[in-house]
Amino acid sequence: MNTWFKSGKPYIWLTAGAVSVSLIAVLGLLALIAWRGLSFFWPAAIHEVEVQANDGSKRVIIGEIYDREEVSLERLQESGVALDGYQEDTLERLLFKVGNREFVSLDFMWVMEPQIIRNETPSDLAVIERSKDGNFYGYVVDVIENGQSVATAESIRTVLFERIERAVALNEQAADLQQGEIGAINYELNRLRLERRALELEGQLTAAEEQRIAAAEEAQRAAYRELEQQLFAYRDQASRDSVVMRDMRGEEVTIPMYRVLDATFPNDMGWFAKVAHFFTQIGKFITEDPREANTEGGVFPAIFGTVFMVLLMSVIVTPFGVIAAVYLHEYAGKNAITRLIRIAVINLAGVPSIVYGVFGLGFFVYMVGGSLDQIFYPEALPSPTFGTPGVMWSAITLAILTLPVVIVSTEEGLSRIPSTLREGSLALGATKAETLWRIILPMASPAIMTGLILAVARAAGEVAPLMLVGVVKSAPMLPVDGNFPYFHLDRKFMHLGFHIYDVGFQSPNVEAARPLVYATSFLLVTVIVGLNLTAISVRNHLREKYRSLEH
Repeated sequence: MNTWFKSGKPYIWLTAGAVSVSLIAVLGLLALIAWRGLSFFWPAAIHEVEVQANDGSKRVIIGEIYDREEVSLERLQESGVALDGYQEDTLERLLFKVGNREFVSLDFMWVMEPQIIRNETPSDLAVIERSKDGNFYGYVVDVIENGQSVATAESIRTVLFERIERAVALNEQAADLQQGEIGAINYELNRLRLERRALELEGQLTAAEEQRIAAAEEAQRAAYRELEQQLFAYRDQASRDSVVMRDMRGEEVTIPMYRVLDATFPNDMGWFAKVAHFFTQIGKFITEDPREANTEGGVFPAIFGTVFMVLLMSVIVTPFGVIAAVYLHEYAGKNAITRLIRIAVINLAGVPSIVYGVFGLGFFVYMVGGSLDQIFYPEALPSPTFGTPGVMWSAITLAILTLPVVIVSTEEGLSRIPSTLREGSLALGATKAETLWRIILPMASPAIMTGLILAVARAAGEVAPLMLVGVVKSAPMLPVDGNFPYFHLDRKFMHLGFHIYDVGFQSPNVEAARPLVYATSFLLVTVIVGLNLTAISVRNHLREKYRSLEH
């Protein structure tokens, strides 16, 4: 036994076991997040339940079973719920998602299982996904065009899907027009306003310049009026149709078709139809904008903002980190100052991220951004251009946060390169700069990529500093659009990490937001893994390319 311990094998097995347990824990956590998040997109059965209260009154509830749990009878009695004649110690209660927010005070209702008289899943129950007030559950009664019925009992589903597709297409055309051509006109009008203000501040606003700017503004306004008429025409056409639904109260409700995004009959779906609907909903979640205070719709702006900010941060941190590492390892002397700088770099890695956020807000936003506004954008004041949180300051703040990781990783890579290669290059007549550029940095590129991978992994998940320097709950515009200069680094942006915080802790409807928290968390992990895999593939390619230089 002593020989076995002295051989070191127990420690090898202990390490392997710890690694295995860690991997199982991580994979189990990811599986739990994926299951809780992705199950939200699976079309759940819609139940029509008749419930009898203790006073003998009955009511009908239509919705999907959202959750179920076992509760003790004593707990219910303490909370004031009386169940006459029930003798068991525990009972099951069901949480129904009933939607129809404009007519029901709560989106969710708890129902005790003993109170259920009838529980059915009729095939003609429909779920109407709307752009406002969430889902609507009920029976499709009629489809109306300009106040006249256009559907029969046999054709009602076909007509419904056709009118929804038409309304969605018109809404998309209106949104594209508003965000595209109309947005470009508004952008140009604001540019002309700033140009007039700049000339006025410089004392160069002559009558000719005023006339030129006024003519350009009038031309833009004329184009705006034409596009506005086209926009109103789209909206009028979209509001032509409506669908009549009968809800759980037994009353008929008319829903304008321009507010309808989709209609499904989950109880009448086969397995393949459910799979197709599942992937369609995931596609919408990834590509659409959020709605209803981020509790409905998709997360595309948050995905775009996260990836754009991380890529911008990578472009900033990599050259600065590599240059600092090269100076410390190749040029700086081995003295007390160099050792002090290395200690400071290592200690920076342990500074809480919120401190970086405060530093970024005070230095970059207020000091640097405010100075830029005074020098280059005086015509926009007092409205700040760069003197306000934005995606550029967020990227720079996270670049400073992750800079120690890149420096340390690059230095480790430089230290592994044999000194004989440097001496051989210099002996053959190359300068130190040529040796560094053609031999040392290519061989150290895998280590540089390793530092970048670690920096991306940390930056993509940071939220606290971003709350101070650029991220917002809802951004009306992306940092990239078709207006010159195309990349608007002064704009605020959305972030998947902050979106998770906002939906999970700031949402007015916690139960409805819970699956979106899991879905967005899984998406954030997927984005981070995708960015890391891309960087790893580049690192492996570089490692194979320059492997021959090591021998």
